[in-house]
Amino acid sequence: MFAAFLPGRIQTWAKHPMLLAVILWALAHLIANGNLADVVLFGSFLAWSLTDRISFKWRTAPPVQGAPPGKANDWIALGLGPLLYGAFMGGAHLWLIGVSPLGVR
Repeated sequence: MFAAFLPGRIQTWAKHPMLLAVILWALAHLIANGNLADVVLFGSFLAWSLTDRISFKWRTAPPVQGAPPGKANDWIALGLGPLLYGAFMGGAHLWLIGVSPLGVR
């Protein structure tokens, strides 16, 4: 997700890293949750992000600019991503959402 605002090789490869992050997030939640409300919620996010990713090719407006391009941006994104993931796995998800992703309280 951070690579969307930090131009570098990751952003060049993924084209739109935030949409890729939403696709992966929605797929992970669809695999983990199977009730109707979860399928509707995460399926909608998945459908939106896939549609937006496909339409990204035909856009003419320039994307919103983030940080200036630099070699360190990929390393910053690769460092901040696992930190945020660890925070959510370590307790932020339980605190914010009310459900532990690991199934423990």
